[in-house]
Amino acid sequence: MSKDSGTSSAIYGLGLIGAAIYFISGATSFWMGIVGFLKALVWPAFMVYELLKYVGA
Repeated sequence: MSKDSGTSSAIYGLGLIGAAIYFISGATSFWMGIVGFLKALVWPAFMVYELLKYVGA
């Protein structure tokens, strides 16, 4: 049995769209835009890494 997590999926989806816009808008070429989209897919990992770096863990 699994519980539906619609709210967290919606928040992740909005974060994905926002990250894609952020990373792609800074792209200087088509391939950098592709890299930006791939970064947008894993943005939570970047966020957790920076948070752990900030707190010194």
